[in-house]
Amino acid sequence: MTKAEIAPAWITKALEDYLETIFLLVRDHGFARVRDIASARKVKASSVSPALKRLAEQGLVRYVQREYVGLTEQGTHEARRVLARHELLTRFFRDVLRMPAEAADQEACAIEHCLTAEAMNRLARFFEFSCAYPESHRAWQEKFLTFDRGQDCEPDGRAVCAEDSPSKAGTVERVMSVSDLKPGQQGIVRQVNAKGAIRQRLLDMGLLPDVVLRVERVAPVGDPVWISLHGSQLALRRKEAKTVLISKV
Repeated sequence: MTKAEIAPAWITKALEDYLETIFLLVRDHGFARVRDIASARKVKASSVSPALKRLAEQGLVRYVQREYVGLTEQGTHEARRVLARHELLTRFFRDVLRMPAEAADQEACAIEHCLTAEAMNRLARFFEFSCAYPESHRAWQEKFLTFDRGQDCEPDGRAVCAEDSPSKAGTVERVMSVSDLKPGQQGIVRQVNAKGAIRQRLLDMGLLPDVVLRVERVAPVGDPVWISLHGSQLALRRKEAKTVLISKV
């Protein structure tokens, strides 16, 4: 493996799946139990406990038999990292390659564990480009769809056209940074204009193109800036918040 690998060696793919499942259950329902995890993972409850014990030994979950399961700070970080890759890959397969939603989700599950930091960075850049130049993005995407569906033609030989994109065609959005938002205001992420480790950290947190965030509060001195994302709150240093470019909702 190269130094670009995105997961510590001791976290297996199966354990990453459990972390992601626990994170989503807590986010959506406020708690996670063994039976809930088993149902979501489509496995027997008896196979969940050993995995939870391993995660607890690694300091990633808080788990006491027959009680609720919670993520530690490190466990939450790892779960967010996996989820961010899953969402980015799902979007690529579904919205760009136009795969059915279920198939796109399955492909993302298969690849998310081995996606390197560099690959994630380039994929995020692709979507940032599509946000910055929506007309160009739609143009080449329609050409791809026409090519992909080349055998679906009308009797006169004309290719069937793709449906119009639901995005804001022909409009100009004002782009600002998260640091420009006041508490209570929301924004749609358009680009993370950071580099290196800072950019990767923000991407791993889930700050991906088209994700909606909300500024919850700002420290008296302006640092940090607290935002809500995916149902939980995150703290951004002010210099980080300035690199996250958004369009105000």
